[in-house]
Amino acid sequence: MDKKKIDRINELYKKKKIEGLTDEEKIEQSLLREEYLNSVRKNFRSTMNTIKLKDEKGNITPLKSKKKQ
Repeated sequence: MDKKKIDRINELYKKKKIEGLTDEEKIEQSLLREEYLNSVRKNFRSTMNTIKLKDEKGNITPLKSKKKQ
């Protein structure tokens, strides 16, 4: 996510606290927040996929994700 979008999220947040948002601005804020959260989740997953575990014997294995049941 680029800096302009993050700045816009912050602008909308400040405006909401001071004077409130129009319906269009509420929709824009919601879409930007969702895009931001998706970006954070993607970066987190990418980071987790690079983690490797080393056991007592020196064997290195990638970190495995738990699947939700």
